Parts: sequence; C-alpha cells; structure tokens
Amino acid sequence: MSNGKLGLVVNPMSGRDVRRLAARATNMTHEAKRDIVARVAAGAEALGVTDIYITREPFRIASMALEHMGLNANVHTIEHALENDAADTERTVAAFREAGGGTFVSLGGDGTNRAVVRAWPDVDLVPLSTGTNNVFPVLVEPTVAGMVAGLNACGRLPEDDLTIKRRVKVLHVKTPRQTDVGLIDAVLLRDDHVGNLLPFDADKIVQLLLTRAEPSSIGMSPIGGLLHPVYAEDDEGLFIVTDPESPAVKAPLSPGLFRDVHVSSVQPMAFDVAVPFRGPGVIALDGDRDIRLREGETATVTIRRDGPRVIDVEAAMRWAVGAGIMAPDS
Repeated sequence: MSNGKLGLVVNPMSGRDVRRLAARATNMTHEAKRDIVARVAAGAEALGVTDIYITREPFRIASMALEHMGLNANVHTIEHALENDAADTERTVAAFREAGGGTFVSLGGDGTNRAVVRAWPDVDLVPLSTGTNNVFPVLVEPTVAGMVAGLNACGRLPEDDLTIKRRVKVLHVKTPRQTDVGLIDAVLLRDDHVGNLLPFDADKIVQLLLTRAEPSSIGMSPIGGLLHPVYAEDDEGLFIVTDPESPAVKAPLSPGLFRDVHVSSVQPMAFDVAVPFRGPGVIALDGDRDIRLREGETATVTIRRDGPRVIDVEAAMRWAVGAGIMAPDS
C-alpha cells in the first residue's frame, strides 16, 4: 500500500542463541541492532515515509533507537502481550497489517522471517540479516535499505518488475496434527528433540528439502549448493537423502563449523510436489526444531512461490536512479 507507512520488527534474540557459542559466529548486540534501526529510519524518512510502526519488546531496541533522532515521521508503538518467542513477531506483523501498512523491514535471521511469513505472506519485505545461519535475509547497508523501503512505502517502485520485487519460495509442511511453513530448508532428523538449539549433528540428518541450495551460504543450503546449486530465482527446489555408507560432502553447517554429510541422492524438485517425511523424527524448519513425528506418522512438504515480495535493494536503487526519482526537482 502506497501510504507512507513502514513497519519495522526487531527480533531481540536473533544472533544471540547458543549456536553462536557452539560454532564460531560473532554476537549481535542490542546496541548494534539499535544502530541498524536508526539508519533504516533515517533512510526511510529521507524518501518520504510519514509513519513508522515499531513494537515494544523487553530490550526497547527500536524505541531507544528512535526516541532521540528528532524524526519528522510519526513513530507508532504497537503494544501486545509478550511471549518472548516467534509469536511476538507474528502479532507485530498482524497489527501493522491492521494499521494499513504494506512495507515491512525485518531485523533477524531465517526464523524471524519465517514468522513474518506465517503472519502475512503477501507483505512487501526488506529482510536485514542479524541472525546466525542467514540465507533468506541480506547483508546490506541499513541506510540504503531504509531508502528502498521508503520508496516502496510511498508507492514509487514498480509493482510488476521481477528484478526489483519477486515473490519468494515457501515450504508448506502438513503433518497429522499441524501445518507450518519454512523459507529455506525442511530437514528430517533422527534421535533429536524439539527445541534443541545446538547446531545440527550431521549424522542425524535423514533428508532435506531446500528452496535454495547455494554454495556461498551457511547451514543446510550449502549441502545441496556444493552438489547441485538452486538459487532464489529458480522455479524449483532440491531434495537430498543421506546414507552413512555414501560419499561425504564437507559443508559449513554453522559459521566456522564444518561437518561431513553423507549424501546418497540429490534430486531437483518441482513446485507443488508433496515430498513425504516419515517418522519417527523431528522436522526442523529454517533451523528451528519445531515438529515431532511419531513412529508411523508421515508429513508432506511442498514448495510453492507464494511468499512475500522481497525487494532487491540494489536493483531498486538502480531503477530509481534510472527513472530520475532521485534527481533534484527542477
């Protein structure tokens, strides 16, 4: 919606979980996130945003970042009960949607953006990376990200240019008891448990379905990316099965943490094909072990391109300059 409204969600726990201790990742501090928020807001206001929506959370990351900036844009704080989990992100996104916004900036990792998708699969999104294993969000200067988000919130970017905005692929999971979504990877693990936050044990990986298999990424994605790359723009996914007797691929499962994954088969997977995941085991989505399958239970995982429209920051800025939007008024 082109009404000058911009939503901003910050996951206060992204980049701070135990995986950063078990691997070799750096810690993302609250102060660093406040700096990112301030730069996003400055860029967005410079390009015409009139209203910025944030949420109250225990560390007041966004509110402290903005309270002394002297912004001309109105800052609205969304209040809701805090659960200190992904549900907080979902409530924030839902409230911004009710307020009539349409452009959202997220600070988090793959899991944070997965929560955004659960709440609003049609949103226009600029996902900024502050998590651990990040494939979906991007590393980009927050000031410029705010400028692009501002252009979009004010209706100044084209709606039909797929080089600027393109709907992303989503993993749709259906089990006997629940449904869920993922953005990058669905992994079946044996002898693991729901809620485990440690890096994956490679020997426990049974199979995985990837929307993106990128050799330059970290996590599950490079397992496929080192064998058969699949990128964000490709209209397919990749299905991988492991076997301890098969040759090993040495892949970075977390920052600075390499493990041997014994891959027995790699298969490109078309959209709308229901891939079975058979229990017993745990299904992890974008790194989060959320779903337990009992003995004899089967889940299905299907890839579709029906997620948010993610805005390519560099492509958007190039287009804006070429279209004369950034030039001074004559």
